[in-house]
Amino acid sequence: MKVIKYTDVAPVELKVAGPGVTGRVVIGKADDDVNFCMRVIELEPGAQIPPHSHPWEHQQFYHAGTGYVVKDGEKLPLGPGSVVYVAPDEEHHVVNTGDVSMVLVCLIPKGIAEI
Repeated sequence: MKVIKYTDVAPVELKVAGPGVTGRVVIGKADDDVNFCMRVIELEPGAQIPPHSHPWEHQQFYHAGTGYVVKDGEKLPLGPGSVVYVAPDEEHHVVNTGDVSMVLVCLIPKGIAEI
C-alpha cells in the first residue's frame, strides 16, 4: 500500500502541453502498478493542453479550477467534480479559464509514457 499527498511528488513539465502545465506521477511504474498510471495535472490560469490525440484512453477527475474541454469543436465546461472520459484516438484540448490553477487526476493504462 502507498499513501502520500500528491504534492510529495515533484511536478514536471507536461510533454504534450505548453507553458504553465505540469504533471506528477503519483502511482505508476515505480509502484509496480498492475493496470494504471495515476497522474495529477495542474494548469495555471490561462494555460492549456493543446489539441492532441493518442491511441489510449484517459479517465479524468477535475478537482479544482474552471475551464473547458473541446470535443468535436464544442467547448464543454469543466469545474470541480467534473469527470471526463477520452476514448482512444479521440482529439482533446483542455483550457483553464479561471483565476486559480486547474487540478485534475488523470488515469492512463500501464505502460504508456507516464508524463
